[in-house]
Amino acid sequence: MKIRTRGDGRIFARKGTAYLWCAYFLRGKEYRESTGTPEWQAAEKFLKRRLKEVGADQIGKGAFVGPQQERIKVGKLLDALEADYGLRGKDGPQFRSHLKHIRDHFGAWRAMEVSPEAVDKYIVARQASGSAAATINRSTQLLAQAFKLAVERRHLSTAPQIRHLSEKGNARQGFFSDAEVRALIQHLPPYLRDFVQFGYSTGWRKGEVASLRWSDVESDVIRLRAENSKNGEGRTVTLSGNLADLIERRRAQRQVKTKSGATLALFVFHHEGAQVGDFRKAWATACVAAGLGRYVCDRCKQTMSGRRCEECGVEARYTGRIFHDLRRTAIRNMVRAGVPERVAMTISGHKTRAIFDRYNIVNEADLREAMQRTESYLRDGAQQPNYSPVIQMKAAQN
Repeated sequence: MKIRTRGDGRIFARKGTAYLWCAYFLRGKEYRESTGTPEWQAAEKFLKRRLKEVGADQIGKGAFVGPQQERIKVGKLLDALEADYGLRGKDGPQFRSHLKHIRDHFGAWRAMEVSPEAVDKYIVARQASGSAAATINRSTQLLAQAFKLAVERRHLSTAPQIRHLSEKGNARQGFFSDAEVRALIQHLPPYLRDFVQFGYSTGWRKGEVASLRWSDVESDVIRLRAENSKNGEGRTVTLSGNLADLIERRRAQRQVKTKSGATLALFVFHHEGAQVGDFRKAWATACVAAGLGRYVCDRCKQTMSGRRCEECGVEARYTGRIFHDLRRTAIRNMVRAGVPERVAMTISGHKTRAIFDRYNIVNEADLREAMQRTESYLRDGAQQPNYSPVIQMKAAQN
């Protein structure tokens, strides 16, 4: 075997390949890899570069990226992230949707090729297609999480700095009137009607409502398990009035017929006995039918009557009310009804006042009512004699 040494490394020929190989050490571990060339001079340049990387790592000027790290694909990082989300029970439809965007674009890339500039180009492309800043952030955050997980598990030594777009002024302000909710429910499939009504009444998140089992229903209360809550804390809702009637309807529909006979559904809200899953298409169809949404073609920017653009032939994008708007509406309704904000936050599952205030949206009707009350106060007060509490207090003291 022919060998050439250079510093703390060496170049050598290997049987079965025309390419020369090199070997070098870092922290007592020997690394061997192909130089990708049969030429000794080119191989020496390759080894020289590797030794510089080793030296930079040793003095803390840069993390060493070895041959194994260079071969890792982003798709493998995303696989690990998906498995992690599944293990924690967080792999919902929205997660999979955002993950698909990243996988389609970066999945075949080598992890070390993903630079901040490359991510910026991806962001610009998403912006050009009409995606909102918050939507883009949800995807790029998953990419950042995949890299962070790989670094934590020592599969990679570094991760790129990924830009986070400002979402200021991007907070959605959608909410429903009672009449709009009734109209929406009329167009939903039967298995979703009580599901939506429950979300409208409690302000719970979609995944939290879907997670409810009959074992969570105790007499006149429903207990959300901590593991099914986004903030990791369980909470309780008491059953009375319409909510109690809703649960009784669900109880009456608990029995499910199967090929092997009748059985009882485990979930309070179910579809043919199974847990309610992704229903975005059914939701969009119902919202469009109720006049609460529309289909738009991203290519020709025209409003469509159906899911597919008749001119372009591409699938149209739904825009309009979303399920999360029920959460905003429920919170606003509680505050308007005089429910103490601390109690409303307990029901909805908000841990911080700042986030709660984002949901307690003031709309034009609120502002109009405030001005009417102010005008009424000024009109009625103008007919009363002037009164000064300070003067009255001084008079009493004299």
